[in-house]
Amino acid sequence: MSDHQSRTVCVLGGTGYVGGRLVPQLLDKGWKVRAVGRSAAKLRTRPYSFHENCEVFEADIFDVERLEEVLSGCFAVYYLVHSMQPGSKDFAQKDRLAAENTVRAAERAGVKRIIYLGGMVPNDPNISHHLKSRAEVGEILSGGKVPCTVLKAAVILGSGSASFEILRYLVDRLPIMITPRWVRTESQPISIRDVLFYLVGCLDHPETAGESYDIGGPFIETYEQLFRIYQQEAGLRARLIIPVPFISPKLSSHWLGLVSPVPVTIAVPLVMGLRNRVVCKEYRIREIMPCELTDCRTAIRRALNKIQQEVVDTCWSDAGSVDTPEWAICGDAGYSGGTVYHSSYRIKLQGGADRLWEKIISIGGDEGWYCCDSLWSIRGWMDKLVGGVGLRRGRRHPAELSIGDALDFWRVLDVQQGERLLLLAEMKLPGEALLEFNLENTLAGDTELTMTARFLPRGLGGILYWWSVYPLHSIVFKGMAGSLAEKSGSRIMEGPELIDGPAPRCRIPGYKGGTGDQGRS
Repeated sequence: MSDHQSRTVCVLGGTGYVGGRLVPQLLDKGWKVRAVGRSAAKLRTRPYSFHENCEVFEADIFDVERLEEVLSGCFAVYYLVHSMQPGSKDFAQKDRLAAENTVRAAERAGVKRIIYLGGMVPNDPNISHHLKSRAEVGEILSGGKVPCTVLKAAVILGSGSASFEILRYLVDRLPIMITPRWVRTESQPISIRDVLFYLVGCLDHPETAGESYDIGGPFIETYEQLFRIYQQEAGLRARLIIPVPFISPKLSSHWLGLVSPVPVTIAVPLVMGLRNRVVCKEYRIREIMPCELTDCRTAIRRALNKIQQEVVDTCWSDAGSVDTPEWAICGDAGYSGGTVYHSSYRIKLQGGADRLWEKIISIGGDEGWYCCDSLWSIRGWMDKLVGGVGLRRGRRHPAELSIGDALDFWRVLDVQQGERLLLLAEMKLPGEALLEFNLENTLAGDTELTMTARFLPRGLGGILYWWSVYPLHSIVFKGMAGSLAEKSGSRIMEGPELIDGPAPRCRIPGYKGGTGDQGRS
């Protein structure tokens, strides 16, 4: 094995919550890192991608041949992939196939080690579907010829983690909580900082190869105790917590989906696992890698400080895909699914685009959508009621956007500094939708802002949906344009006005074909 190979590790899931934090730490330790994800463009927006020892690779975990190419020449691979995403109907089956593909690819590529972060599994025959799946993935990865280290964690506490966001929104928003009995279930939470310490440390300790370890914090806590700790650290009044026996975990997960940014599709498997007591059954890892573990109070305090300072490194919602719809790429929507409806408005403003761009890139989250925020809120609640992501995901940073970022119920598909922002709708819709902001400088030195909504309906319901919301576009787009002009200190020269005829060209990154639009009607 060459010196280069002996220092090269691959991180599958490099843009996820854990992966996005692990890559920089591995680089700091002197490892050469291959960060792998479904979108190279998304990976390149991460600060670590500019490091001289970091390589960015785009790969589909379900493509064994491509995976083998990516793993070739690597000493170890971190498996941080999980298919439990909004819209995923059977995450367990996908996770099973993904793990099997990784084992085959790692064996063929000559990888020496696999390191997997899984879930802590209790001694209970009635464990949740989610915990069963995490355990199965560990068994598959450990069943191959490449030695696999399995680290099993319960609740991970850190700014932006799904568990912490659920905790934060529940305690922040509900002074009185009528909870199911699982609120008194014991768990052994671990700080994301300690999780990363163990993940990185496995490479320095060859004796961990082929072994499985429970990793947890220094104390065992009930979820009720976590609520109390958060309330105290956030400076909130004491919350009244009333456990009752008649609220099922499934019903409580739907309630969580309404009051937190985590969608029901993710909340259900997470909450179903809360009924199980998950604590460490052994502590061998502490003897191999001793450290001062972070208690829950300190972990929560650090997470709150990160949020207040607006320096959240990664977020649970980072793991969403950035797949561009086929109809937006194809030059003719007729063979990619049907007619694409569009609505475009243009406004001409005096002066340059810099200040205007600052306001466009800050849209959403706490800043709002510059017009009709009540309508946006209603749409978010409607989405939550049918199991969608809603508006509460917010944004990772108040003034920065990168490809792949979650933005309320949108996903950022493309950002071109000072020119363009393209968003893909992730709310529940009878079709697919894009929202685009374009800035262009005129010869006279003024700026033209064009806002375009595109929608590919799915069946009659999609067509009826488009025409039901179409009248609102005039109110929303004109209001947004006016507010953007006011907030940026720009004087309106012309508009805002509806653009008749074909929509402005939808420029998809890396594509040089046609527009894919068939007109407004």
